Amino acid sequence: MGEIFHKIATRVSSIAGSPDTFIIALGIIILWALNGPVFNFSDTWQLIINTGTTIVTFLMVFLIQNTQNRDAKAMHLKLDELLKAAKGARTGLVDIEELPDEELEEIHQQFKKLHEHYSKELVRRGKIKNT
Repeated sequence: MGEIFHKIATRVSSIAGSPDTFIIALGIIILWALNGPVFNFSDTWQLIINTGTTIVTFLMVFLIQNTQNRDAKAMHLKLDELLKAAKGARTGLVDIEELPDEELEEIHQQFKKLHEHYSKELVRRGKIKNT
């Protein structure tokens, strides 16, 4: 079931993100708006577009989230592989996204200090201008 969902989600996400799909959606909205006077801008006329957009939005949330989760996982795996291959890299950062927020913040502060240190060093050497 998961593999079938993945294939469908990937395909639908690809189609949904295309310029053609945007033009079709825009056309539907224009047709709906042009039909407003025919239906005297009735509640039913409004309900049609509201129901349609709600259903599409509801389904797209799950498809987009699935695609985003897979992309994020693939990116993490690629970065983990680079960390593993880079000499001197802290391999403890592999799977860092699994750490509690407090530990992530601690590591963030360490990198912030490193950034400040190296920025000052580059300014001192004249490699970058002080901002």
